[in-house]
Amino acid sequence: MLNKYARAFFTRVLTPFAALLLRLGVSPDAVTLVGTAGVMAGALVFFPQGEFFWGTVVITLFVFSDLVDGNMARQSGRSSRWGAFLDSTLDRVADAAIFGGLALWYAGRGDSLTLCAVALFCLASGQVVSYTKARGESIGLPVAVNGLVERAERLVISLVAAGLAGLHGFGVPYIEHLLPVALWIVAVGSLVTLGQRVVTVRREAAEADAVTAAEAGPGGQRSEGP
Repeated sequence: MLNKYARAFFTRVLTPFAALLLRLGVSPDAVTLVGTAGVMAGALVFFPQGEFFWGTVVITLFVFSDLVDGNMARQSGRSSRWGAFLDSTLDRVADAAIFGGLALWYAGRGDSLTLCAVALFCLASGQVVSYTKARGESIGLPVAVNGLVERAERLVISLVAAGLAGLHGFGVPYIEHLLPVALWIVAVGSLVTLGQRVVTVRREAAEADAVTAAEAGPGGQRSEGP
């Protein structure tokens, strides 16, 4: 849900900026690469040190590149299969960096192997949730379900909690506990979403196989009809 409405809102807001980049000769692919590099730097440099506020600020500045590059491609008429592939692939890299940075914090100075494991579960489950939809679509199924927690929800919940947790360093008491709660929410939500997509693919696959069998007719031969 967040993915649908937030994307529409920020696409309108960022359209003038995308147009400016095109006039300056910047390519959509360059924006995708720079945006991913910025997210990785924010997550893997700041988060392992416990600098959640500034890490979130850096990540947020660059995460909007995911909307800008697509906007640029549409405005310039240069949408391509390569651009879609690059964008989707680097989205997975950026997500892995965010949860990997949190896992590194809890494995080190954060001193919680349990939360380290939860962060790693969020990383892995997010990748698998995305894979189930892509794989289902690749075998011709619509995968007509989004699920409880999509990528937008995972990022918003995690980054808002991380940013607020970073205010602990400015003297705000107890706010650091928001991040562990958020990670558990994302972990459980991702697990539910994975289940929703697997069940949906199983149902759609069974329906598609039944249609194929009916069209083939008795003996496995496709019926020609009258």
